[in-house]
Amino acid sequence: MENQQERRQSFSKLLTQIELENRMILFSYTEVANFFEFQTDHLLFMNATDSAGKECIFVGKFHASDNVGNYVSINLPWFAVEKGLKVNDEIIFTEIPQSNRPWKNFKIVIKRKIRLFGQNIWGELMV
Repeated sequence: MENQQERRQSFSKLLTQIELENRMILFSYTEVANFFEFQTDHLLFMNATDSAGKECIFVGKFHASDNVGNYVSINLPWFAVEKGLKVNDEIIFTEIPQSNRPWKNFKIVIKRKIRLFGQNIWGELMV
């Protein structure tokens, strides 16, 4: 039960080459439905704090497509460059409940897989 609650409080994505080139990550709406109410062509705002304590504001948009269904795009223009994001890095947004702000608040963690002594290890990127 605790793992199910934890999953509901966060969403994550392994970054693709196309997402990094466009500096935008895409989520199926089903992945973020617990956090945002879908409204086609509306914007969403996310306040996020990274592992170093730096706050960032991300802007996203809701999209409806006959081909792929409902999805959300989140822009990462300067964040992707500043953090040196790479293909297959995992970006994790974990909600921080706060009732006094008009937008959602998240902790953002970036994990990168490294190979050490023949083993794959995920480590948090602390930039």
